[in-house]
Amino acid sequence: MAVIRNVYDFVLGHSASVVEAMVKLNNNKRGFLIILDDAGRVVGTVTDGDIRRAIIANGAFPDRVTEVMRHRFSFAYDDDDDAFGPKFSDRIKFIPVVDRRDRRLVSIRIPGRSILEIEDRQIGADNPPFVIAEIGNNHNGSLSVAKEMIDAAVEAGADCVKFQYRDMETLYRRTDSDDQANDLGVEYTLDLLSRFQLSQEDIFEAFDYARAKGTIVMCTPWDSEAFRTLESYGLSAYKIASADLTNLPLLKTISKSGKPMLLSTGMSHEWELKNTISVLEAVNAEYALLHCNSTYPTPFKDVNLAYLDRLRELHDGVVGYSGHERGIEVPIAAVALGAKIIEKHFTFDRSWEGNDHKVSLLPNEFAQMVKSVRNVHEALGNGEKSLGQGELINRENLSKSIVAKHDLPAGQIITADDLEIRSPGQGLQPNRFQELVGRPTIKPKKTGDFFFESDLSSIAVVATKTRFSRPVGIPVRYHDAKQLARQHSLDFVEFHLSYSDLAIDPSRLLDGFPLHEFAVHAPELFENDHILDLSSEDTAYREQSIAHLRRVIEVSHQLRDILKPNGKTYVVVNAGGFSTEGFLPGDVVEEKYARVAEAYKLLNEPDVELLFQTMPPFPWHFGGQSYHNLFCEPGHIADFNQSYGARVCLDVSHTSMSAQHFGFDFYDACSKVAPLSPHMHIVDAYGTDGEGIAIGEGDIDFKRLGDILKKTAPDAQFIPEIWQGHKNDGEGFWRALEFLSDNGF
Repeated sequence: MAVIRNVYDFVLGHSASVVEAMVKLNNNKRGFLIILDDAGRVVGTVTDGDIRRAIIANGAFPDRVTEVMRHRFSFAYDDDDDAFGPKFSDRIKFIPVVDRRDRRLVSIRIPGRSILEIEDRQIGADNPPFVIAEIGNNHNGSLSVAKEMIDAAVEAGADCVKFQYRDMETLYRRTDSDDQANDLGVEYTLDLLSRFQLSQEDIFEAFDYARAKGTIVMCTPWDSEAFRTLESYGLSAYKIASADLTNLPLLKTISKSGKPMLLSTGMSHEWELKNTISVLEAVNAEYALLHCNSTYPTPFKDVNLAYLDRLRELHDGVVGYSGHERGIEVPIAAVALGAKIIEKHFTFDRSWEGNDHKVSLLPNEFAQMVKSVRNVHEALGNGEKSLGQGELINRENLSKSIVAKHDLPAGQIITADDLEIRSPGQGLQPNRFQELVGRPTIKPKKTGDFFFESDLSSIAVVATKTRFSRPVGIPVRYHDAKQLARQHSLDFVEFHLSYSDLAIDPSRLLDGFPLHEFAVHAPELFENDHILDLSSEDTAYREQSIAHLRRVIEVSHQLRDILKPNGKTYVVVNAGGFSTEGFLPGDVVEEKYARVAEAYKLLNEPDVELLFQTMPPFPWHFGGQSYHNLFCEPGHIADFNQSYGARVCLDVSHTSMSAQHFGFDFYDACSKVAPLSPHMHIVDAYGTDGEGIAIGEGDIDFKRLGDILKKTAPDAQFIPEIWQGHKNDGEGFWRALEFLSDNGF
């Protein structure tokens, strides 16, 4: 059994519609909802099956959720003994747990143990590993040191800080004579504890301090009296030391609290472990098992990480690793083998008195372990073969395509002699060669022209008339601008410049260009691998970026002289602010915004306005993926506009990915940023770094977005910035505009 305490995704008010219920069912992926009245009391349940049955029975779609909810359902009281409550079956898939006094929802029980929930953290399944900094008694009896360790552990990235607490009077046996004296090891331990354990008052103050820092705090109770003391404080979970894996009375006592337990499994035989598991299962305890070797330090040959697989066989739930070896390699490997919890001892000085210090990590080492653990978890992926944006870029640049060996008229039957394989990989891959042979060409091909997916159909994709209430354009390069602009009734184009384009005289390529209005997208990459960064703390680098952007503005003036636009020209700029090591702290981000503002004051002109593009959290630069710190969050963007008057280019794909990562509402962000954006990029996205997909295939609801933009930025112009949309005579652009037009954008 698993227990869900963070129930927001599983509850719905009784006045909600069935459509709202279906949305929430789809989002929580569990297939059920608990229905609450206006006072927050549980009054019913709804499953996706209930909705289907209501539709079939009535022949119509029900309106309110009360029309389909079950008024009679299985539930448990929070103070019941689990042994006498309802049991899971083919009929009972979830059990609401309610307060006996007013029937308010306390938690939800579900079958299985794939997830363990501690406060607001879900541990297991696809969640990142839960990392515990085991401070224990490494504060050596000093509350001030304990607080400093909490600060350092939080800064190092720990999800939780953990302490130990013993009731010395009840834990250790009393001896009446010298004949019953303790062994030397026990005497040493007792001496340390007598000097280094925090008092109840001090350890509670340490708990308060940790919670104020926003971290989860746990503690190991070494005896029943210590547990009762810790329960009086109100901890949300408990760590059980390996020494107590066989202490069944203590485990039963703690399990009655209903709090999750993390049990280390060192120092015990497998038959003892099995016995403990059977006891915990019998009382429906929430627990995870941590593989552990309780030697200080553990030799690498004795770690036996392969036992993690066996641990999963014994316990159908969350497993982790608690390590006493030196270094950080083993916890990282444990994550690769499926550990969802990592615990390592934490100290400021390994030479301090006490065994635990010898096997502890220093703050910088702990931080490196956390970073590596996170990286390994991310690298594990989902086990499915898919191409990320980086691979798609390299596939385009490095692989090969099927191209026309010579000119081919429309309608000609293609033979193998009409085709050849050439780089780059912007068309059909060579493995589609035989699919083309024997088909007629759907439109003329010139020598070297790529073949595309549409060449395998009988209908060519062409630009169609679309209607929008705002100016619409497409992105173009100099070489394809005239060809693409003549295919559709566009209002403007956005010239995407490369650094080599800055040396070209555009007049020779744009003679007879059919449009006057245009925007410019500044290059991101310049000569000598210089990625534009107006926020760089390196003065020379920042000045070089400003000089490069001046060249872009000069080209914009050349284009204005050629095309004679009626209004001002917008230059879309990626201002910089990226990092290869991670997201930057707030004070550094503020300094970077200030440097961008200085560059803006130097460069902005009345007829050429710089628009800083909203950015994703993990942008792709030519050197790989980075972390981005500027122009991601709507509050920062609004503050920048208010302080410096600078406007932005709302890229809804980038903002969607930032919303996913930073946790703000995408549609609310668009409503706040759109009024600051006279020129927008409209394109879909998925997750935190999935860009380059066709509109309609990602996370964005374009009908809802369109309604927001009509209210907040009715006159702003836009382009569908489809990655590789220019291929096959603009096929991606025309498909995108047709989709947006059909959805009332």
